[in-house]
Amino acid sequence: MATANTPEFNQVLYKPLAEIDPEVKNIIDKETWRQFTGLELIASENLTSQAAMEANGSILTNKYSEGLPGARYYGGNEYIDELEVLCRKRALQAFNLDPAKWGVNVQPYSGSTANFAALTALIQPQDRLMGLGLPDGGHLTHGYYTAKKKMTASSIYFQSFPYGISPDSNLIDYDGLASQAKIFKPKLIICGASAYPRDWDYARLKQIAEKEGAYLMADIAHTSGLIAAGELNNAFDYCDVVTTTTHKTLRGPRAGLIFFRTDLENAKDLEKRVNEAVFPACQGGPHNNTIAAIATALLQVSQPSWRAYAKQVIANAKALGEALVAKGYKLQTNGTDNHLVLWDLRPIGLTGSKVEKVCDLMGITINKNAVSGDSSAQVPGGIRLGTSALTSRNMKEDDIRVVAEFLHRAVQLSLLLQKEAGTKLLKDFVRVATTPEEGKEGYSKVKELRDEVRAFASKWPLPGVDVSTLKQPEGLVAH
Repeated sequence: MATANTPEFNQVLYKPLAEIDPEVKNIIDKETWRQFTGLELIASENLTSQAAMEANGSILTNKYSEGLPGARYYGGNEYIDELEVLCRKRALQAFNLDPAKWGVNVQPYSGSTANFAALTALIQPQDRLMGLGLPDGGHLTHGYYTAKKKMTASSIYFQSFPYGISPDSNLIDYDGLASQAKIFKPKLIICGASAYPRDWDYARLKQIAEKEGAYLMADIAHTSGLIAAGELNNAFDYCDVVTTTTHKTLRGPRAGLIFFRTDLENAKDLEKRVNEAVFPACQGGPHNNTIAAIATALLQVSQPSWRAYAKQVIANAKALGEALVAKGYKLQTNGTDNHLVLWDLRPIGLTGSKVEKVCDLMGITINKNAVSGDSSAQVPGGIRLGTSALTSRNMKEDDIRVVAEFLHRAVQLSLLLQKEAGTKLLKDFVRVATTPEEGKEGYSKVKELRDEVRAFASKWPLPGVDVSTLKQPEGLVAH
């Protein structure tokens, strides 16, 4: 705390956020309240632990440490080196990897940064790569482009060609990929997805990659926590490089990891290329506070209780999918193997945008998502649901069925609102959902369901927050 000798210009350094910046404190309080009174169903989100939050908000944020342990560009990094070495060790332990065969870089700021650094390390500009197409569940960083524009760095700096899913089963078309790769001759094949509810056949992918002399890289950002638990096929058994985020099923802070094989013929060269691709090629000094939080999260992943969590995440996703199917709805691939469910709304005449908006109004957080056959990612025909965060709030199958009922009612309410709007325009849809109009009941039904959702959600704990003392903050958005 400040002393009598602290200059006035430094006194601000010792005062709490609520006193120094009540506006930001209020925004944080409102977000805390939103998370507590809502149901988080975005598949790429989770709730990290109190311990990870403490590490992420620690004094480590003060230290700058460009470079790697033992080879920094600044002094005073002896404890930062200790931390990063520990984080690397825990990353390998979390996935049961032999340190004689695998290395890891824990510095990437995000999954997207990790992916581009991996591409920078593995291939040269304008080399060819193949990744799952975005409309079929792939990710922007896997080479996405449209007929009119190259959308991300992975398509701007490299030549990319998407593979897809079978139109009949909506499963990965491995035979089609093999045929395409034979013609396209990629130097890199990327597997992994952001909206694919089934597991991957890494052995088949390795066979295809080897035949064409390509590297095989897995982006397991969505499924890494489930793979670490041994609940899904193991990408590390077949891939040369594996990337992941740390905040989805791994339940850590927002960052990325790059794993690389060290037992290949050119292993030392690959390790050097990956490390140099992260820094200085793609980013600056690492976020040491985040690396501390990653290390803490990975320690949790290594505990026996982690597998029970991963099993429950998958069980909850299956229960959610089965409950929706029982209501007559269509799911892409007719179910799930992992934490996510992809819900096709086109058969009932709704867009994902409208259902996302209605759910937002009542505190159910989901995201609109393309389903196979969609022509526009901006007006997609489906929504993506995930169960990692609700599982982190202690919910099990019976609780998830209650959530499924809320979702069913939200969809039926969306159909009513669309009818009352009289057009298919989103702005008219939002108007009747948020404004009382004589002779229309959609607005009152939104409010009724919102109150039910909030009452249900508020029964559950929220990691890192003492909900017993939580009070509704001022300035909440009125719907």
